Amino acid sequence: MKKFKRWGEPAAYFYVLPAMVPLTLFWLAPMVYIVYLSFTDWDFMSPVKTWVGFENYKELFANEEFYKALKVTLLFGLGMVIPTMTGGLALALILSRQGRGAGVYRAILFSPWVTPTVAVSIVWSWIFEPRSGLANSILIGLGADGLPWLQSSKWALLCVIIVSVWKYVGWAMVFYLVALQGVPKDLREAAFMDGAGEWSIFKSVTLPLISPTSFFLFIILWLQSFQAYDQISILTQGGPSGSTRTLLYMYYQSAFDSFNVGEASAVALVLVFISALFSLVSVTMSRRSVHYLQ
Repeated sequence: MKKFKRWGEPAAYFYVLPAMVPLTLFWLAPMVYIVYLSFTDWDFMSPVKTWVGFENYKELFANEEFYKALKVTLLFGLGMVIPTMTGGLALALILSRQGRGAGVYRAILFSPWVTPTVAVSIVWSWIFEPRSGLANSILIGLGADGLPWLQSSKWALLCVIIVSVWKYVGWAMVFYLVALQGVPKDLREAAFMDGAGEWSIFKSVTLPLISPTSFFLFIILWLQSFQAYDQISILTQGGPSGSTRTLLYMYYQSAFDSFNVGEASAVALVLVFISALFSLVSVTMSRRSVHYLQ
């Protein structure tokens, strides 16, 4: 027992060392370095990094483009998360009642998730092409006028949202399928015996029992929306007129177009702070919800 007390704690550190080394090298150290860069004025090429204190943050919070990018980020997140979760749940409910052939449909609906985002975005850029794209061909075939889609600041963000939802909805469906399989049939049958209809059973039995999965998907999809880059870069490059420029894309433009590394680092840290705050609030709400259900 004395030997365990003496060597148990150092041994525990030894066992977590293989995980801590890459975590420190590839996450903690770069994060500390980005914090340092956010207080400097550097252009990627100069050997000297000039210390400017909080000037990058002052300029950032006084920049109207930052607030516009923040608004686009939040709108994109809402437009992506809600339809993806709703569509994923709807598809899971449909496929959970299918018999033969359900596996084929699941594979087809899940396939966009495993397809590279760049390839998906290129295909959708052809679909949204104003003159010969499939989207306008369908609209014209229905007797409506074609739309400028990606060339319009009114429609561009919607196009990026559609592409993102199409890619992630099958992924959300898989999680909901697993969650629905965990709903006890006895509870559904008991509710049915008491005279509850399908909607009442879904609202009072199924939905609360799959709420942990819903909270998980809500958090992960929001974080994925904050990290969206490939589809924006391929489809719109943040345009037109900044209508699809999120905070992450603003970070890219500040760092690699304007070579303003200090401002880019400040944008990155603001995005990390927003993501962490959002995750903390979501996890707190999830725990309260689970405690309430229990």
